[in-house]
Amino acid sequence: MADQDMTNEDDIVVVMTDEEGNEYYYREEMIIPVDEEKYALLVGLHEEDEEEHVHSCGCGCEDDDEDVIIAKIVTNADGEDEYVEPTDEEFEAVQQAYNALVDEAEND
Repeated sequence: MADQDMTNEDDIVVVMTDEEGNEYYYREEMIIPVDEEKYALLVGLHEEDEEEHVHSCGCGCEDDDEDVIIAKIVTNADGEDEYVEPTDEEFEAVQQAYNALVDEAEND
C-alpha cells in the first residue's frame, strides 16, 4: 500500500512500503485509464549517494534497469487516493492500454 505526497503542483511522489517496513519513493509518471479504473505508471526515485541503496534494495538498479511499477489507484473511505498492486489480469490490460497509447503517439 502507498501514501501520496505532493511535492509541487506537477510532481506526485508516492511512498510504497514493503512488508518489512522499508519505504520506497516513486514519481507518478502518467495515469493510464482502463475501463472505469485508473492506473499509475510509477518511476523509482533514488538518491545517488544514499548508503542503503547499494544494490541491495531489490529494485533492479543493480542491473541498470529502471525501477518502474504499475499501481491501481483506488479511493479509500476517507476519499483519498491509494495505490495498490493490480491483479494479473488488470496488469495485462494496463500493458495493452499503455502499448496502444505509445503506438498512437508514434503515429502522430
